[in-house]
Amino acid sequence: MSRDTHPGVQCPHCQSHLALVPVPGNTVPGNPVLGNTVVPPIPAVPLVVKEEWQPPPVAEVLAVYAGRAKDTVTATRGAAKVRESLNRAKAAGAQRRAAQQTARRTPKSA
Repeated sequence: MSRDTHPGVQCPHCQSHLALVPVPGNTVPGNPVLGNTVVPPIPAVPLVVKEEWQPPPVAEVLAVYAGRAKDTVTATRGAAKVRESLNRAKAAGAQRRAAQQTARRTPKSA
């Protein structure tokens, strides 16, 4: 069977069209639907929709750190490093975009 004869058969996850192919097996003479093959019946299995992956709960992740003392000096220093890195990245991105814009502008010929 081809995809053209069964346009509604799609993968429930990626929505790509699936081709139904007859399985060679025991022959059944004169079966117009399956030709000369027998396809075993599909058992009735409840359709379970696969859920997208979700991260573990925050409380579960932070439970590891529950007994530790807070070091404000280290935390402040780490936050300063993160802010500095973020500002450098923003500046580099702005500089890169400005260079790309000037490169796209072609001088008008006289």
